Amino acid sequence: MQSTELDPTLAASLRAAGKSNLTLVIGDKNYSSWSMRPWLALAAFDIPFKEVTIRLGQPDTTTRIAQYSAAGKVPILLGHDIEVWDSLAICEFAAEQFPDRHLWPQNVTARAVARSICAEMHAGFKGLRDAMPMDISGRYPGQGRTPQAQADIGRISEIWEDCLAEFGHHRYLFGDFSIADAYFAPVVMRFRSYNVSLAPALQAYVERIVAHPAVARWIEAAEGESAERAGAQA
Repeated sequence: MQSTELDPTLAASLRAAGKSNLTLVIGDKNYSSWSMRPWLALAAFDIPFKEVTIRLGQPDTTTRIAQYSAAGKVPILLGHDIEVWDSLAICEFAAEQFPDRHLWPQNVTARAVARSICAEMHAGFKGLRDAMPMDISGRYPGQGRTPQAQADIGRISEIWEDCLAEFGHHRYLFGDFSIADAYFAPVVMRFRSYNVSLAPALQAYVERIVAHPAVARWIEAAEGESAERAGAQA
């Protein structure tokens, strides 16, 4: 697959027109943490896009994903002869094509830290992922407390504490909502589902993320998916 940059003139005209030919292909909102990140990055900053949801773990899942992605994974962003098939790459693409939305912090130091913690999340925290898979509608208090998961929780707490204190002014990680908050939103979902105990300032951050309009929309849809599955199995 060949990727080309979205023409700046076309991007500007799409912004002005309030519409887009961008399509984001994602997995289930209840389970797909990788899909949640770029979806929030687009939705939170009012970047218009169409959405295609593919149910994961179904007999036709692999075939359906292959219709959109040679990598065989979601999410993937499609449009204007461009294909972006990695969560962080999609976020970077959106920030590049819509610079007026300020998806990254504007301060150069804050932006460097934000990119660093997103890369750390992108590549690490396997202990947490394995022991506490995202299940937004599920509740598993006390489960998943492996030593590796506990170590990851400690590191994430350290990241949040440092960013909120230095850049966030006790709001989001870097003051205004950014890609960094979108990237850690699935962790927030895990902490809620597994009832992870946090310091008061970090718990307040969790509650702010949950209350963010884009996150609230994702949660509502995830819970709707779960209710639909439960009805189908009844």
